[in-house]
Parts: sequence; structure tokens; C-alpha cells
Amino acid sequence: MADAHFEVPRLAEIYDPLDPDRRDLGAYAAMAGEFGARTVLDIGCGTGTFACLLAGRGLEVTAADPAAASLEVARRKPGAGRVRWVHAEATALPRVQADLATMTGNVAQVFVTDEEWAAVLGAVHEALRPGGRLVFESRDPAQQAWLGWNRDQTYRRAVIPDAGPVRTWEDLTGVEGSLVSFRTTFVFGSDGAVLTSDSTLRFRGRGELADSLTAAGLVVDEVRDAPDRPGLEFVFIARKAA
Repeated sequence: MADAHFEVPRLAEIYDPLDPDRRDLGAYAAMAGEFGARTVLDIGCGTGTFACLLAGRGLEVTAADPAAASLEVARRKPGAGRVRWVHAEATALPRVQADLATMTGNVAQVFVTDEEWAAVLGAVHEALRPGGRLVFESRDPAQQAWLGWNRDQTYRRAVIPDAGPVRTWEDLTGVEGSLVSFRTTFVFGSDGAVLTSDSTLRFRGRGELADSLTAAGLVVDEVRDAPDRPGLEFVFIARKAA
């Protein structure tokens, strides 16, 4: 089940206007070119920004997400007709034999149990062609990013077409081992509505992630730094053996 931020239509509609700076996607698009990918599976595609970007460059893109409201936003974007949109959990991916599978943003961290993460990696393995690659990012737990998840440091205000002024912020609600929970609050100025979205992320270390990929039959080729958040994230590049 997707978080309310992605599943509630009113919140899905304002996702992009509240986070318009997606320079982080440039590194992933560049890797698609670096690896010579022609077919891409975008896992947890959300509102489809990355999928549409790749499709606009002539790639064959399948984009999957469990949140119907986010997919509805995605399908209305320019170039969306070039993308195959799939409403599905990441454990039930289409077996497209992709050259490249991606999980951008915090997607890899939403799978909080070992069993769920293993099932996702198994589905990715089946969806890749032999020699195909999986690329994803995950925050380094040693950096304790959650220490900045409070109203003072995350408060934003934006005036959004058709929605009016919106205020939003995050509050840390719990840390239990490698699980970090937080609540995002949205206040709509047009009618005073207050909506919230509760989320939990799993912070896995570099070694744990590498071991999980190996267990799923994927070979870790490289771990890079995230260019938009240097020193804060791991960017894993793993390959399905030929």
C-alpha cells in the first residue's frame, strides 16, 4: 500500500509542484546512456517524471507503481503516451527483459522487511535480461538524515495552480533500529484542509545492501556517490549474470 502522499488524489496532484527540482534524475538518465540501455523498467515511478524523460529520449520505458493516483497524474504528462504504465506492487513486476531497472528517490527504502526487499529483488531479477542492470539509491544510515526531519528544517510554502497556497513540513515520529518513521503535513490555504501522510523507511548499510543483491543473484559492479547529495547516499549498480 502506497503512502497517502502518493495515493490520495489531492496530494498526488501537488507532488510535482512541491518538488520541482529533479536534477537528481540527470545522473540516472546519463547511466541509461552509459550502459547503452534501450529498454528501461522504472520501479516506483510515482508521477512519472523520470519515465517521461527517458521516453522523450527514445527509450522504451515501462513504469510501475502501486499508487493509482500518482499514475493518473503521470498519464497526463507530455509524452506519457510513449510510456507503458503498470499499476502494480514492486513484487509483481512485468517480466519485460529490460536492459536497465531503476529505483530513484527513496523507493528502495520503502521495503522495510527483509522478506519484502528480497521479493522485490527477485522480481527485478526476473524482469531484467541477462546482463541487464539494476540501479538504485539508498541513504547512508551513518549520516542520520532523519535528524533534520522536523518542521524548522523542512517547512515549505508554495502557491500551486488550481490548488492555491499550500504549506507542508515533516516531523520525525520514531526511530527503531534501522526503521525511521515520519509524518508529512499539508495545509491547504484555499479551504483550510489539513492532510497528513505517514511514512516509514528502512536504512540499510552498504554491506547489507550488497549481501541482499548477491543473495538475489545480482552481481554488484559498483557503488557510486549520489551527485546531488555527495556523501549522503549509496548508488548501487548491480547486474544480472549473463
